[in-house]
Amino acid sequence: MNSLVPLPVLLPILGAGASLALLHHPRIQRWLSLAVLGSVVAVAAVLLVQADRHGPQTVWIGSWPETLGIVLVADRLAALMLLVSAIVTLAVLAYSVGQGMTEDEEGAPISVYHPTFLVLVAGVANAFLAGDLFNLFVSFEMLLFASYVLLTLGGTAARVRAGTIYVLVNLLSSTLFLISLAVTYAATGTLTLAHLAQRLAELPDHVSLMIQLLLLTTFAIKAAVFPLSLWLPDSYPTAPAPVTAVFAGLLTKVGVYAILRMQTLLFPDSPLTDLLLWAALLTMIIGILGAIAQSDIKRMLSFTLVSHIGYLILGIALDSRTGTAGTTFYVVHHITIQTALFLVLGLVERRAGSTALMRIGGLARIAPVLAVLFFVPAMNLAGIPPFSGFIGKVGLFQAAQLDGSPLAWTLVGAGAATSLLTLYAVAKTWAVAFWRTPREAHEALEAIGGAAADPVPGHDTGAVQQHRGHVHTAAGTVSRNDIEEARRLGDDDEPDRDFHTLIEAGEDTRHSPLGMLLPAGALVAASVLLSVVAGPLYALGDRAAEDLHERTPYLSSVLTEEHP
Repeated sequence: MNSLVPLPVLLPILGAGASLALLHHPRIQRWLSLAVLGSVVAVAAVLLVQADRHGPQTVWIGSWPETLGIVLVADRLAALMLLVSAIVTLAVLAYSVGQGMTEDEEGAPISVYHPTFLVLVAGVANAFLAGDLFNLFVSFEMLLFASYVLLTLGGTAARVRAGTIYVLVNLLSSTLFLISLAVTYAATGTLTLAHLAQRLAELPDHVSLMIQLLLLTTFAIKAAVFPLSLWLPDSYPTAPAPVTAVFAGLLTKVGVYAILRMQTLLFPDSPLTDLLLWAALLTMIIGILGAIAQSDIKRMLSFTLVSHIGYLILGIALDSRTGTAGTTFYVVHHITIQTALFLVLGLVERRAGSTALMRIGGLARIAPVLAVLFFVPAMNLAGIPPFSGFIGKVGLFQAAQLDGSPLAWTLVGAGAATSLLTLYAVAKTWAVAFWRTPREAHEALEAIGGAAADPVPGHDTGAVQQHRGHVHTAAGTVSRNDIEEARRLGDDDEPDRDFHTLIEAGEDTRHSPLGMLLPAGALVAASVLLSVVAGPLYALGDRAAEDLHERTPYLSSVLTEEHP
């Protein structure tokens, strides 16, 4: 079955080329892309079964010398990440086809979306399978190229601005990665991970520590670990819903995967454990504090994405089998949940015309299915039992408790607080966007449009009053900062100001397309299924963690595999 290992990379690349050749045949182009991603799901599932039963599946590519060779390795961790990423990218592509953005997203050429999306999928797969650092660098560059194109689809000012920030940050990390590769090769004479696992231990401690810090900083930027995460909340929310979903679900997890692989395979006795624990603590707290301060749902979810990266870094930093198993389970959960939430949010934006909390309301009345689709993964994200988010957090907290250090116990408290604040953030979103009445939403919208501009504190304008920087409506108290944020977010997408009036009159005729509802609903169902199969999935994660910390299965698979 080793011959299957290159296919998750090769199939999307060939599909991208064929998609470009079919640019004048959009229907065939769409079906081709869906067929390619369906095939990748099937191949990834077979690789996971093979890796679990027979050990890592390894293939050397080309006839390079062994220390320079390109090796692809599908062990339990890589195959599991590959399968989850293939499933969510298939769902996202189906959603985007249902949305119609592949035909003409704000003027974007039809030939751009499909091949670029397939290149992104190939880059993600190559990152998970890469058995050498240079091939991992190539994977990140594929992701950078494809993600920049997808991020700026339509060419609006907001998207180009966000894309510029994203590219500048990633160019910086790419430069740092190249420096890391040069230093590593100069010190060891190889970039193959299996050889590095042997040779790094022979280096002086200060050289090994420098290489580790360089690589860790590079991957921390990709993973959005605080304080290297400030770029993310401004980059993701401006993109189209399917693009934001795949970015939020996958791209940061590639960075987390790289950190996990590096820490367990190359630096098993890391002196940087406390540094990673502090990074996990700050990522959790700063991220969730940013989330609860937001008045736009996209930005709120972007900040929760950052905060929950802290849970993943916690499991890695504990440097134990139980911590790694918790991280493995939680990353599967988080990929699924974040992607599902952003897809549902795309439906919310399509229905209400905005994702600013001050501009929407009453959605539970007109779109109860949409309300349920948001509520379920939101509660899962917050870690409400018996969902998979609760199971993953409990596993990580147990690993921290077994560690027993004061800092680990501090992380348990910070993780519990982050979970409660996540619940507060998503509950506030639910209450405002879905549960409040259309009349309250309409009054808040009127406050934004007119009454909030009244400079006289306490001046009564009927249903709306102002006092000390706040506007009081029947919907509750609204800060001026929220109003200004709602205005700013609405600059490029002015909502229909009659929306809430139509809801009250029962005349709203906007419906969510079935082609968008089905993929989003399928991912929400998958997030619930994670709770049902949590036992077998956690056991698989534990076996993957055992392999990672033993290192022998990976090393023997690569070093004994016949080299061409």
